[in-house]
Amino acid sequence: MSEIIKVVRNLRDLRKATSKWRQRGQTIALVPTMGALHAGHLALVKLARKKADKVVVSIFVNPTQFGPDEDLSRYPRDEAGDLIKLADADANLVWAPAVEEMYPEGFSVGVRAGSAAKDLDGAFRPNHFDGVATVCTKLFNQVTPDIAIFGEKDYQQLTVLRQVVRDLNTPVKLIGGPTKRDTDGLALSSRNAYLSEAERRIAPALYAVISSLAEDVANGADVPTGISNAKRKLIAAGFARIDYIEVRDAETLAVPPAADGWALRVLAAVWLGKTRLIDNVAV
Repeated sequence: MSEIIKVVRNLRDLRKATSKWRQRGQTIALVPTMGALHAGHLALVKLARKKADKVVVSIFVNPTQFGPDEDLSRYPRDEAGDLIKLADADANLVWAPAVEEMYPEGFSVGVRAGSAAKDLDGAFRPNHFDGVATVCTKLFNQVTPDIAIFGEKDYQQLTVLRQVVRDLNTPVKLIGGPTKRDTDGLALSSRNAYLSEAERRIAPALYAVISSLAEDVANGADVPTGISNAKRKLIAAGFARIDYIEVRDAETLAVPPAADGWALRVLAAVWLGKTRLIDNVAV
């Protein structure tokens, strides 16, 4: 059995550990997570190991990024299992604060997300990205990493945080890790655990459809027509509802003036039963 990894739960102990590394001239990578770790998270830890001398993984289910009707209480949690996985992945430290440590009584300051948060998921999850921007800014200030690794599956989140780091002059380099997928193409996500067996069989169609759309756009297809066709395919496949399928500028997430001559990204959010799935692919 793996040796259990060191866990710290208060800021004093965290800074005591990281200051020792700093004194030795060692670099630090942060991998922020909400726990319930899967192979996608562990791939980010592996990437972090290549980029820095020490790796801190945070496990914190952040209440400020959940809406009143969202799944904070249902969000999967498995700290014991997570610690074993992180020990196997050679992470050096787990930062696992309680809600009261992150948001003590009287907490009232937050970070407002920028233009990349204005629509897509921002339209369907009001204040979600403000919560993400606030908690990640706190994590950056707490861990003071040289780099932070985020998965590209949450591409809008990564774009929002790049704006935060740029605009607030935060001294951390953000690196996006490629989306880890199951053999049938479904992007790994903690929320996949909510899918029934029947829904799990349908779910890979999301990646297939947006990949086809990206290929069509790359070959010069009309974007609105392509999006309409993609939506029709997903409904036919059995998806209950489509929040959005969009083709956006890959750097800003703005609507590009034309498909030609731009780095583009296809982004989608859809529902299977009571489970909301997101995915994206490069054009």
